[in-house]
Amino acid sequence: MTRAVVFAGPSIDAAAIAEIAPVEVRPPVKRGDIDLLLADPEPPTHIGIVDGQFLQGLMISPKEVLRAIDRHPDPVRVFGSSSMGALRAAELVTEGMVGVGQVFEMYRSGTVYADDEVAITFDPDSLRALCEPMVNIRVAIAAAVARGVISSASSAIVLAAAKELYFPDRTYARILRLSVVRDKVSDQKLVALREFLDTDAPNAKRDDAVALLRRMDLG
Repeated sequence: MTRAVVFAGPSIDAAAIAEIAPVEVRPPVKRGDIDLLLADPEPPTHIGIVDGQFLQGLMISPKEVLRAIDRHPDPVRVFGSSSMGALRAAELVTEGMVGVGQVFEMYRSGTVYADDEVAITFDPDSLRALCEPMVNIRVAIAAAVARGVISSASSAIVLAAAKELYFPDRTYARILRLSVVRDKVSDQKLVALREFLDTDAPNAKRDDAVALLRRMDLG
């Protein structure tokens, strides 16, 4: 019998997940959550990790994920994408965890490596993100350059401003304001960028979460 559990929240909501795959949706994973699942009389056969807790609770450890992958006699298929899932999948891909999506590839390739690249804070009730994850910012700004919204030079300044901020403080409003204060990027360019970010920018974390649900192939 197949039982699939996905830990998600800010990257993709439960309603969107229900339209894609027949899974049980749990809030962002924290330390101990997977061990509790493995202790169930009928533990899951598939686990998807999209979002996880950073400041809100203890982060899920690689060892806990490995206990699911190595479960005897019935190993659990564990997938990761988008946020905490991408981070852990990049660490454990050689141990059998399945990484999915652009953020996972960024970690696996070494393009990014710090935890704060995916870290965010979120409302504990609605699970709504309260800041922008750095990986989403990177992908969105790269798309803006590709579309001719801003230059490569200006994009580097905006990304440096974003990285300078502590991760809970990363909002597009703060990032763009910091870029203006430095007087290195013109107001006109930032107005065009702001419009792009509000309307056409890709959402890497959400896209990767959708890819994970489809990769789990639960029919």
